[in-house]
Amino acid sequence: MRTLLRVLSGPLVIGLLLLLSLTVGAGATSSPARPLLPKSPISGSVLMARAIHSGQIKLTGPGAPAMPLKSGLLKNVQASGGGQPVNEDPIAANPDNPLDLLTGGNDYNCGSLQGFYATTDRGTNWTRTCMSVLSGNIGCGDPAVGYDLNNVLYIAGLDCGSPSVAVFEKSTNNGVTWSAPAVAVNATFSGGLVDKDWLQIDDSPGSPFRNNLYISATQFDPSSNSQISVSHSSNGGASWTTKVVDTVQFYPNVDQFSDLIIGADGTVYLSWMRCTANGSAGDCGGTTATFMLSRSTDGGNTWTTPAVITTATLVPDTCGAFYGCLPNTSERVSDIPAIGIDNVGGYLYVAFYTWTGTQMKVELTTSTDGGETWSKPVPVSPSTVTHDQFFPWIAVNSLTGHATVTWLDRRDDPSNIKYEAFGASSTNDGISVGGNVKLATAMSNPNNDGFGGFFMGDYTGAVYAGTTLEVSWMDSRNGVNMQDEVGGYALR
Repeated sequence: MRTLLRVLSGPLVIGLLLLLSLTVGAGATSSPARPLLPKSPISGSVLMARAIHSGQIKLTGPGAPAMPLKSGLLKNVQASGGGQPVNEDPIAANPDNPLDLLTGGNDYNCGSLQGFYATTDRGTNWTRTCMSVLSGNIGCGDPAVGYDLNNVLYIAGLDCGSPSVAVFEKSTNNGVTWSAPAVAVNATFSGGLVDKDWLQIDDSPGSPFRNNLYISATQFDPSSNSQISVSHSSNGGASWTTKVVDTVQFYPNVDQFSDLIIGADGTVYLSWMRCTANGSAGDCGGTTATFMLSRSTDGGNTWTTPAVITTATLVPDTCGAFYGCLPNTSERVSDIPAIGIDNVGGYLYVAFYTWTGTQMKVELTTSTDGGETWSKPVPVSPSTVTHDQFFPWIAVNSLTGHATVTWLDRRDDPSNIKYEAFGASSTNDGISVGGNVKLATAMSNPNNDGFGGFFMGDYTGAVYAGTTLEVSWMDSRNGVNMQDEVGGYALR
């Protein structure tokens, strides 16, 4: 029986001069502040990391302790250690053991600003580590996580400096110890920046490229021109090969926010967002974004010509954020085309939000032919749900093929400010999505992000661990700051 759950507005160098001096208490709960970060196509985690490392934004106050377990569909568990804010939370599950989970975040308790958390008992206990950085560099966030088929854990993030790169570490003992950081992705532009990395590992036993590592990234040059790249390794990270996937987008055209998924036959699918900074605020806010797709059938060596998945309207920029602002707040928001694959029926899915003029609405589109054509997007919630939905992610159950979309949802707050994590599945191959399930056992206020209300990260996470949906999100139920919360739904 099928179940219920089925850079800058100008050159980069100019933007750095826009950083303003600010001291923020980690426990700030006042009304949202105007964001004092540059308006830039670079990801928020990099902009925040630069500001903190330079001392222009200071972390103060003791923060809050870890919260006790709560009851619910699955117990909501705080994976991060508490104290300073933690945001932007991917999650991965061990394909050989559904009790093993790995999550992480922009962790402002860490000198590198990158923290990762592993559990071997589905969240009862966590081993926490701060990622290291290359000598002379600083950590710039954008955490990514994954497992291979040999029970090896991988973490990835950004190092800013000379050079600016994406780095990775690996662990063979369930996160107790980690290798030294090593470069996975170099800048493809002279003097350029590697931004918004994403790690995906081929964990299909029948794939000819099983255990291959893939990291997608946005490449920026000093004039904010951009290009998407994918780096791959077939030897556990001992060596990497980087390939650019699309042509250079000359500013004001911008490529950003890539995601990866891998089919059972080893085909790698890459999605990302393309926008033009010609909105009323001089950026991409309020414009029509296009979601793009490319694929590789030879282990990442060659990529198909990018094709259009669909389009969506970005929420307007009302707070000085390049890609738009969460309504009623000063929080910047991304629109990542989160991609999933059904290896039972062969379908591809992409989840995203679109701005209707009154609501950020999460939708799902489906391809039955490997990404050649896509269905008309369908909403994940009934039309009676009129409050904002944002930061969607997607996971596909490998046994049933059901596609589950997760997101942050404001429906339970009449003021349309506080949110909870929700999920819903399509059990009919993307024709419709139903059965909205509340996954969070407490509401979160984005103004309690630990930065005065203007940075809560760019993405959440979702993955199936066997028959259990595991979801990670930025959660401020402590009333002080964001932490990495994990919950979900156990299929019966």
